[in-house]
Amino acid sequence: MKSLFLIAFSTIGLTIFGQPKNIKIYENNAMPIGVCEPSIIINPHNPANVIAGGILDFVFVSNDSGATWNMNTLKSESGVYGDPCLVADNKNHVYYLHLSDPEGKGWASEKLLDRIVVQRSDDGGENWSMDGYTGMNHPKDQDKQWACTDFNDQNVIVTWTEFDKYNSTDTIDKSNILFSRSEDLGKTFSEPIRVNQFSGDCLDDDLTTEGAVPAVGPNGEYYVAWSYDDKIYFDRSLDKGKTWLDKDAVVSEQPGGWTMDIPGIQRCNGMPITVSDISEGPFKGAVYVCWADKRNGDDNSDIFVSSSMDRGTTWSLPVRINDDSTNTQQFFPWMSIDPITGHLSVVFYDRRNHSDNNTDVYYAYSKDAGQTWVNEKISESPFTPNKYVFFGDYNNISAYDGNVRPIWTRYEKGKLSIWTALISIQ
Repeated sequence: MKSLFLIAFSTIGLTIFGQPKNIKIYENNAMPIGVCEPSIIINPHNPANVIAGGILDFVFVSNDSGATWNMNTLKSESGVYGDPCLVADNKNHVYYLHLSDPEGKGWASEKLLDRIVVQRSDDGGENWSMDGYTGMNHPKDQDKQWACTDFNDQNVIVTWTEFDKYNSTDTIDKSNILFSRSEDLGKTFSEPIRVNQFSGDCLDDDLTTEGAVPAVGPNGEYYVAWSYDDKIYFDRSLDKGKTWLDKDAVVSEQPGGWTMDIPGIQRCNGMPITVSDISEGPFKGAVYVCWADKRNGDDNSDIFVSSSMDRGTTWSLPVRINDDSTNTQQFFPWMSIDPITGHLSVVFYDRRNHSDNNTDVYYAYSKDAGQTWVNEKISESPFTPNKYVFFGDYNNISAYDGNVRPIWTRYEKGKLSIWTALISIQ
């Protein structure tokens, strides 16, 4: 597909000229709950096929690289209750992970969040298997999941937070990071294994273990980082998830913790995203973790990345991704790595151009292992979020062979909508 960008090379790196066309995928009423928490994946088997999801149960499919979209809803015998996560392997298997609601009663049901549900599509998102799942351990609650696939063997790797009892103030109730793997295309999963050294509380706040996003290295290494107690913790397995480090590594301090107070946003977080370079590029095998924190001040949240060239044993000092010189808020980052080129891509909200709650969407990319970053505003116009409207807990981005598809949420005139832009980086 032809890029919508004019691209030029200079001594300072690749620069995008021109405003990318913003494409609205879907819009609905913001109340009582509107579409948000979008996830997106470019299908490596057919890059023109792009699949997206949004809460609570939306599925969106594009067969023209994201220019136009069709909408459907996901059905599951275990119920569909948000936290959509879309990932794909390189053999035309696409996975949609979400939370469970088997009785269809939401928070009125004791069985809500009783498992992590995994559904598979073999036809580009048109049809989905009814049910695979992991983490069934009722009455404990399974939440905040993410997944990745291993291009070597098509295994599906899932990590998430298990709450002994969600939102419990009892100190006996704990939260932990769990791992599970499927070797049969998401039909069945291994018994979950706890990977974290330190347990958290169950209050869904800074002292809760959350934000586990797994990644797979070029030789089948498993990596995952999460937030807890003002730090980013990291663990790895070099034997397909059978064993993990006895002592978790610390990627970085996270001043202010993972919960973030952003004006106009009902709730916000700076949870980490982990990726690994499986390309044949010069940084093959590198591991990266991206997050947000407030080390530069309560009114000046920023986006950071740290890298490891030794499979997570040691970590670089954090590099700030947003290149502004203002004391403004950058928040809700998500990072992707191109499995063909090894280039890093990050999407985030940004208020560098405003003195109020007006918000833009920025895209940043790095071609040198996260050492330097180019920032570009990709939203055509700003929007102002409403603190009384649930805005979701994340955005997302996918990259494959130079094509990049960010996805984000926008609020305007009582409506929530999700958007993408067609970006090409060579």
